[in-house]
Amino acid sequence: MSAEEAQLEQFEMPGIPREAAKKISHLEEEFTRAEVDQLRKSIPILEPLYQKRNQIITDPEVQGDFWIRVFSNAPAEIDEYILPTDAAVLGSALKNLTVERFEVNEKGEGEPRSIRLTWEFHGGEENPFFENEKIVKDFYWRKQVTKSAKGKSRTWEGLVSEPVRINWKKDMDLTKGLLDAACDLAEAEKKKGGDRKKLPEYESLVKKVSEAEAEAMNDDDEDDEDPSPAGISFFALFGYRGRDVTAEQSKEATKQGEERWAKIVKGEAVDEDDDDEDDDDEDDDADDLEEAEIFPDGEEVAISLAEDLWPSALKYYVQSFELSEELSEIDEDELEDLDDEEDASSHPRKKTKV
Repeated sequence: MSAEEAQLEQFEMPGIPREAAKKISHLEEEFTRAEVDQLRKSIPILEPLYQKRNQIITDPEVQGDFWIRVFSNAPAEIDEYILPTDAAVLGSALKNLTVERFEVNEKGEGEPRSIRLTWEFHGGEENPFFENEKIVKDFYWRKQVTKSAKGKSRTWEGLVSEPVRINWKKDMDLTKGLLDAACDLAEAEKKKGGDRKKLPEYESLVKKVSEAEAEAMNDDDEDDEDPSPAGISFFALFGYRGRDVTAEQSKEATKQGEERWAKIVKGEAVDEDDDDEDDDDEDDDADDLEEAEIFPDGEEVAISLAEDLWPSALKYYVQSFELSEELSEIDEDELEDLDDEEDASSHPRKKTKV
């Protein structure tokens, strides 16, 4: 060891004591379990209230501009992904949006973190963008246990989904063929099976994703001051897949997790999950889908829609009127000052122009 290395070692930041770290981890798991149980129990209680709310939303006097106003005041976690072209679709064609925790039954039993997004749109000439009058996107909460290179268990939990096709009208595909390519690959996997990397649909999709990423990085269009972090249309969300974890694999991983937790509650020793960030041993299926993922932030956006935009829709609707009143009271000079302040900000709040 060199003198420099020895000196650096003396100033190494202390870590959390092993036993304390273990207790913290177990307590965090208790919090998570309590929160999930609370969410599960709240679903049948809130359902009648959401039905009443839907009656208000679908009232002809409200429905016309309800979701336009809601999305125009959407939280940043959603708003930043909506391009002006996406806003044009949502503003003119969207009739209603419904979020369901579809794996929970009337008794409040089941997985409450699975999400179903049901989008209803105008049809015919009222929607010049695509033919679909209803698009349903299911996100399943799945669990996976894998082994690291060191032989330790790794637990992953998150949302997985299947691509949903949109029947775009001629020259209207905002995803530039990415969504169709993602759907083509998913369908080919079901029909042909085997190694997805050997499918021509996989090669085609990976190529399209790479080209889209390169285009997004090289896009210096001055008119596009706030590009989507996804680098592509909001409607690419319908192509999100996440990890390749089946229902059977998730069920087995959940069973293992429950057995492990039962031991922890009894005070018995268990093997701790591997948290070594330097160990990059990932399973091949996750890497395969990562290369072919057209909307990498799909899980985060779906959760934001389900946990923020959807339950707070009435709040955002009312706020849109309050904001209009405030703006009407500001003269042109004050508006110019506000624009200057926003330009000077390092993190300006982008609003969707619907």
